Amino acid sequence: MKTWKLVSGILSMILFILVTFQSCAAGMVNALENNGGTSGSVGILVAILMLSGGIVSVATRKSQKKGGNIALIVLFGLAALMGFTGYGNYSDLVIWASWCLINAVLALVALIKNKKVQ
Repeated sequence: MKTWKLVSGILSMILFILVTFQSCAAGMVNALENNGGTSGSVGILVAILMLSGGIVSVATRKSQKKGGNIALIVLFGLAALMGFTGYGNYSDLVIWASWCLINAVLALVALIKNKKVQ
């Protein structure tokens, strides 16, 4: 699971940049069209949670304790929930929410696997 945490953490930190730029563009479209959409703002929050989850994932990759995995489940799970519920006209947010959901599920698997090992 160390390799997964390192790879997903680095990818999440890199994807943060892409999601942030896309969210800013979606927010600009929402503002120009004056349609009351909030998908750009939701995208920024998802991007911040992805960055936080990536940092926690890299920082706790060698830890055998439960705290890092629980934090990953909360961060990525919250990002996935926000992404799936608030995508609006920014349909790429579903892709990033799916990435976050995959990371949350894998953190849950790591938590359960570590519980059986100890």
